[in-house]
Amino acid sequence: MSGDSDNFFLNKYCLEDVSVEPIDRGPIRFHRRIPGYCASPLRRLEAAERELGVRSVWIKDESDRFGLPSFKVLGASWAVYRKLIEELGVRDEDWWSLDQLRERILHPPGLELVTATDGNHGRGVARVAAWFGLGARVYMPAGSAEARIEAIRSEGAEVIVVDGSYDDAVAKAAGETGPGAWLIQDTAWPGYERIPTWIVEGYSTIYHEVDEELARSEEPDPDLVIVQIGVGSLAASVVRHFKHAGRQERPKIIGVEAGGAACAFESVRAGEERSVPGPHRSAMAGLNCGTLSNIAWPLIRDCVDAFAVASDEAAFEAMRMLAAGGIESGESGAAGLGALLEIARRNRKVIEGGLGLGPEDSILVISTEGATDPEGYSRIVG
Repeated sequence: MSGDSDNFFLNKYCLEDVSVEPIDRGPIRFHRRIPGYCASPLRRLEAAERELGVRSVWIKDESDRFGLPSFKVLGASWAVYRKLIEELGVRDEDWWSLDQLRERILHPPGLELVTATDGNHGRGVARVAAWFGLGARVYMPAGSAEARIEAIRSEGAEVIVVDGSYDDAVAKAAGETGPGAWLIQDTAWPGYERIPTWIVEGYSTIYHEVDEELARSEEPDPDLVIVQIGVGSLAASVVRHFKHAGRQERPKIIGVEAGGAACAFESVRAGEERSVPGPHRSAMAGLNCGTLSNIAWPLIRDCVDAFAVASDEAAFEAMRMLAAGGIESGESGAAGLGALLEIARRNRKVIEGGLGLGPEDSILVISTEGATDPEGYSRIVG
């Protein structure tokens, strides 16, 4: 496996021909009916193009989704919508505006949404709860930035800080649900898989927008996609969009994790699923997850071509490069670009040989968040 190191390796288990179920356009049709919908920008980053020696580096800028600084609301909204229509009998064709939808959803009094988060997913769930007139209760791990806690409270949610890691917060949230409290979690385990699958589907709006923008610009499809892993839901959505058999051009995929929380990296390298116990102390709070979602694991194992661990400093440097290019990106958002630049600087042959990238190739990087901790962002970027 050429290019193997302590922070990068090519996946020997990756399959060329694998049956992956694609995601249809249901989520993007739903999101386009929500007030405030706008496709997030797809921007070129010339500084990265020059350094990597490729035709184009496209940054999908997820710093503003429905007024929130992260893509997470896409998955949360689709999952809650699917849960509501399944439980309460609303049909997709029965509404054309959010006001109409609210009128048709006669939910039980006091119904609330419950979740655990490092910040972005919880705020997305809280915002969706407000859209539908529901309560929201959000569990967060110890050490969460005060700015992220207050941002969730500003959406009207109750926030409970757990004395433990993100995985501990998930366990706490899962134990506090029932008929009047629906768990809307973006990670899956045996017996809890339907809602996380819907969340994965909700993220597909990102890639349908990418396809449409590249087609309008008469630009080629990406040859490489960089995606942050965390619990694996975003990576699973990337795989299902870009690697399904019906897609003519299937790019290589690099999955990126934070140091100290690289559960996919350790699992694939070992050939079996493994957890990485906390404490997880990376500045990339959204990636401080020690256990993979069980619905994401087989997709990641079989379809992600390479894995990288980003150092905090690599993410900080990428934040500064993105800021210089007019893109606001937080620590987790910049992790993908940071890891790619770090790999290229340490071993150029990995880019040219192991990944097969050349001067005519295109890279898609997903900047998953904006400045979710403004004080930290200002300290890093200046």
